[in-house]
Amino acid sequence: MTETAKTEPAREATTGIWLRRMVSLSLYHLLFVVVVGTLPLTLVLAGLGDLAARRRGALTRTLLFFALYLGCEVLGIWLAFGIWLTRGLWMGARDPRYLALNFRLQCAWARWLRRGAFTLYGMTLEVEGDEVFATGPVLVMARHSSVADTVLPVMLAGERHGLVLRWVLKRELLWDPCLDIVGHRLDNCFVSRMPEEGSADVARVAALMDDLGPGEGVMIYPEGTRFSAQKRRALLDKATKRGDETLRARVARFQHVLPPRLGGASALLARGTDLVFLAHVGLEGSATFWDLARGGLIGQPVRVKAWRIPAREVPAEPEARIAFLHDQWAKVDAFVGGEVGV
Repeated sequence: MTETAKTEPAREATTGIWLRRMVSLSLYHLLFVVVVGTLPLTLVLAGLGDLAARRRGALTRTLLFFALYLGCEVLGIWLAFGIWLTRGLWMGARDPRYLALNFRLQCAWARWLRRGAFTLYGMTLEVEGDEVFATGPVLVMARHSSVADTVLPVMLAGERHGLVLRWVLKRELLWDPCLDIVGHRLDNCFVSRMPEEGSADVARVAALMDDLGPGEGVMIYPEGTRFSAQKRRALLDKATKRGDETLRARVARFQHVLPPRLGGASALLARGTDLVFLAHVGLEGSATFWDLARGGLIGQPVRVKAWRIPAREVPAEPEARIAFLHDQWAKVDAFVGGEVGV
C-alpha cells in the first residue's frame, strides 16, 4: 500500500486514538462483567418478558447473544494483546507472520459470533457461488442490510479460502475495540461521513488497491450505509427537493438496495481488477438491537449469492463503468426481491 494509507493510524494517534481506546476498552470490560454477572437475574426477567409478549424467546436469545458478543470482544482484546506481546514487539508491525496471526484472529472472532448467532436464533445458511473467492486480487462489493452481514465476507473469503480482505469501514466502528486494534494492524481504511473529508477518504480508499496480491482483495459496501425503506424514501425526497432527476432515477431503479455511492466505489472500480458482487437476504432482522429483541432473526434462512466478473469485462470509460456498476447492482436488487417474494 502507499504511504498515504499506511500512515493513517499514525495520524489518528495524534487525534485521540489512545484516549478512545482507553474509553472503549474500559467500557467493554465493564459491560462484560455487569452483563455476565447479572445473567441469572436478567435471564429470568427476559424469560418472563418473552412469555408475556409471546416472542419465541427473542429477549432471552438476544440477551445471551449480547453476552456472547461481549465475551468475544474481551477474549479478542486479550488475544490481540498476546499476539502483540509475543510476536509484534520483535517481529515488527509489517512482518507477514504477525499480520497472518491477526488475520486468523479476525476470522476466529467472526466465526465465534456467526456460530453463536446461528445456534441461538435457529438460523440456516445457503451459499451459492463462494468459489469466486478462491483467488485474488479481487474487489468485493456487498449489500449492507444489518450489523450482522459483516461476518459473511469474512466467512466466505477468509475462512473458506484464506483470502485476506482490506476493508472500507465507517470511522464510527473504531469504538468497537477489536475492530479498532486488529483493524489498524491489517490494511483497512476507516472513512468519515463528513463531506469535507470526502476527497481525502477517496484517495485513501483507492490506495487499498496498491500492491494487491493473489491472496488478497478489497471489500466495500458501496451503498455507504445500511439499507432501509426509510433511507430509500429519504433519498427520493432529497432528489425531488433538489430537482436532481439523475439521482432520483438511480434511487427509483432499486427497491431493496440503495444506489452505490460513486466516490470510493468508483475509485476502486477504476483500478482494474476482477469484481465480486455479494448479494444476501435473511439478516434484515438484525438491522438494530431492537429488531433482534423482537425476534427478527429467529428461524431465518440466510441465502447468499456471489458472482465474479473478470477485469477485462469492466468498461474502461468512466461513464460506462458507472452504468456497468448500476447494472450489476440491479442484479443484487433482483436477487433480494426474488428471495423476499416482492
